[in-house]
Amino acid sequence: MPSEPPPPGFELPLRLLLAFRTITDELHERITREGHPDLRPMYGFVLQAIGPQGTTASELGRRLGVTKQAAGKTVDNLEQLGYVERAADPADTRRKVVRLTERGMDCLLRSARIFDELREEWSEVLGEEQLRLLGDGLRRLAPGDPFRLDTPPWFGTP
Repeated sequence: MPSEPPPPGFELPLRLLLAFRTITDELHERITREGHPDLRPMYGFVLQAIGPQGTTASELGRRLGVTKQAAGKTVDNLEQLGYVERAADPADTRRKVVRLTERGMDCLLRSARIFDELREEWSEVLGEEQLRLLGDGLRRLAPGDPFRLDTPPWFGTP
């Protein structure tokens, strides 16, 4: 019985991107139902980059791989939506620190839970062993920090 030829090489990155979009879109559908309808995919990267300790707009820009001005504009949007706030840096009152609000922390906690639920659903479809093998293979093929937050500008969004 002849085996099928492997798919063309360009299909792999497209399938990986489609899987990323599928899980991200499902997260956003669910998080919208849980009270975060204004959240855009890019905002998740920004909230992660701010983190529970907060950061400055300059540092946020470095973490995201964008200019301080682009980071500041995104912070403006997130501030209007109630996800972040600006406050004086306790160590240097001339500097402003961007911090997550209670709403921002709620969003991150809900996102983490939803991603765990989605992983469980993918495990039900693929089987735990196959999903674990997929994850192991991806870690070997793409080693390094999985929290590389400079991805949004790579796709052309600040």
